[in-house]
Amino acid sequence: MIIEISILFAFCAMLCWAFGDFFIQRSIRKVGDIEVLAIIGIVGTVGLLPFVFPDLKLLLSFQNIILVSILGIITCIMSVVDFEALKEGKLSIIEVILELELPIAVVLSFIFLKESISMRQLVIIIVMLLGLILIATKSFSHWRTKLERGVILAFFAAILMGLTDFLTAKSSRSISPLLAVWVPWLIFTIFSLVVIAKRRDLKKFGANLLQFKWLLLVTGIIDTISWIFYSYATHNYNVAIVTAITECYPAIAMFLGLWLNKEHIKWYQYVGAILALAGSIILALIVG
Repeated sequence: MIIEISILFAFCAMLCWAFGDFFIQRSIRKVGDIEVLAIIGIVGTVGLLPFVFPDLKLLLSFQNIILVSILGIITCIMSVVDFEALKEGKLSIIEVILELELPIAVVLSFIFLKESISMRQLVIIIVMLLGLILIATKSFSHWRTKLERGVILAFFAAILMGLTDFLTAKSSRSISPLLAVWVPWLIFTIFSLVVIAKRRDLKKFGANLLQFKWLLLVTGIIDTISWIFYSYATHNYNVAIVTAITECYPAIAMFLGLWLNKEHIKWYQYVGAILALAGSIILALIVG
């Protein structure tokens, strides 16, 4: 059976996001969240420039520039809100809420891109979502809590993530897959550097960049490549299917944590990982 190239791109995005989250976590602990956002933006903006240069003329279209600018602004806000949610709330709750990104992206693709999926595919996606929720649930007792600021931020972040997925697919199809990544990267790079400059932390930022250059470079490259794979995957294929497959990256990240960080997890998190990964493979075979 020949697997659709877009599905292969989706799996590549999933793997890159899993490794990317691992490196992002380490980088944030070393230099800070806005600083890591700036590094990812610089690496992606500079690295992709030679490849997007022939397509820059497409940005002369008012409709195109508005679309990718909105995507860039939403990506920027989403990143900040996501970081704040993780900082303010309980990780075991926040990670579960962030999985709402998947159904939001699916609904948006139904409404605005007129996409559809079969009942069999929908059942598999629901099973995968349940698996992802199990992975993210460190302790069921943590749900006995009042609605806190971190939870509210997480709901907002999930909505913005789903919207980012949808707009990336829309920009990829309407303009180009690379510009759908490059323009948002340029926007949040400028934003991050302005924030760092206002804090009067540019000197410290430069020192950290030199001290942790290889860690930060790898982080920037992996995160940028993951979004390129996602953009190309959604360029010619169903957003719901692609997003469902890519959203399984927490399962890979969980096994990385077990292997590299010697973390301990609950039995139902293993079950969740199996459900999510098995679902993504079955989904790929169905549409291949």
